[in-house]
Amino acid sequence: MTTGAPEPTRLARRLGTFDAVVVGLGSMLGAGVFAAFSPAAAAAGEWLVASVLVAATVATANALSSAQLAARHPESGGAYAYGRRRLHPVAGYLAGWGFVVGKTASCAAMALTFATYAAPEAARPVAIAAVVALTALNLLGVRKTLAATLAILAAVVAALVLAAIAGWTGSRGPVASGAAAGTPTDLADVLRGASIMFFAFAGYARIATLGEEVRDPARTIPRAVPVALGVALVAYVVVAGALLHATTPGAIAASETPLRDVADAHDTLAAAAWVVSLGAAVACLGVLLSLLAGVTRTVFAMAHDGELPAGRALAAVSTRSHVPHRAQVATGLAVALVCLVVDVGEAIGFSAFCVLLYYAVANAAALRLAGSERRWPRWVSMYGLVACVALAFLLPFATVRAGAGVLAVGLVVRAARSAFR
Repeated sequence: MTTGAPEPTRLARRLGTFDAVVVGLGSMLGAGVFAAFSPAAAAAGEWLVASVLVAATVATANALSSAQLAARHPESGGAYAYGRRRLHPVAGYLAGWGFVVGKTASCAAMALTFATYAAPEAARPVAIAAVVALTALNLLGVRKTLAATLAILAAVVAALVLAAIAGWTGSRGPVASGAAAGTPTDLADVLRGASIMFFAFAGYARIATLGEEVRDPARTIPRAVPVALGVALVAYVVVAGALLHATTPGAIAASETPLRDVADAHDTLAAAAWVVSLGAAVACLGVLLSLLAGVTRTVFAMAHDGELPAGRALAAVSTRSHVPHRAQVATGLAVALVCLVVDVGEAIGFSAFCVLLYYAVANAAALRLAGSERRWPRWVSMYGLVACVALAFLLPFATVRAGAGVLAVGLVVRAARSAFR
């Protein structure tokens, strides 16, 4: 068992609390407001804000569990590392494999959403080009990634402020064609919407996966995670309320670009709708940039432990940029391939299922913390565990079947490799 003090690390510790908050926000702002609101509105209807709040409670429990684990185990890999240390190597592998495949789908969703705003007539080629460009940027090192994320956040905030003003000051009316979503008749609809909206909050895991690159992780990570999560929650609630004020749930569900539609329909802000489009495109690039780095760190950690094929090669660290460069390239190639075969809605659902199970492992690992290691009550982790499993299996059956199948394939491959060795 490790202590809370920094230990020898395979990567360079360069990030402080502000840096970690920026990275977390870069992973969250964009995914929710520009990609997840449409499918969430289709499930939750007028209760969209309730779904956001439910997702936030689950994300908070997961964040607190992850933060106290990261403080005790300041290493790359997140719940993969915590599951291995606190539960069992198979539990850690399941979390890591779920994170890698789920977040690979998230990366594809962000790349495709960016392309939908930037060049809808050539969405897939543009999405792949974005993946290649940001993979190259991540290869330059974590400080370059941080500087780009901070610049992107400024553009995102400007777009969100404009969209919120347009929504709250405009008159209610449909801004997109399509049948209205049905009003939810039971709690399951709200929870199903929360399952989708959880996709928007899951970016705070990026902070925990930076465990080996954060200065004083025992203090920095527990501070940065709640701050980033709180800022994202306020942004999501304000924007969700603005959308419902300006238009109908059916219009939100039917549109691929609901925020731009709201700004475009405003009497005095229509001319500035391009700012929302630009902010959406930039936001998705920011999330993609951060997600690519986060997936790479988990691939790196699993490869270092021999849990992935070609582990020795994938575990290499560049002596120049101090990043796992081969894992970064492999991740970029995988995301580019996924961009060729999925659409945004499919990617979001699949990612939500896998990442919810990833956090189920994190919460289970947090339940194993001793009293002296615990920063928050035990019931927080218990709630997170139960809620993650429940929300994961409330997703559509086709999504659950696909996610469970991919996780099962990973476990079979691991068992076969273990038997061969």
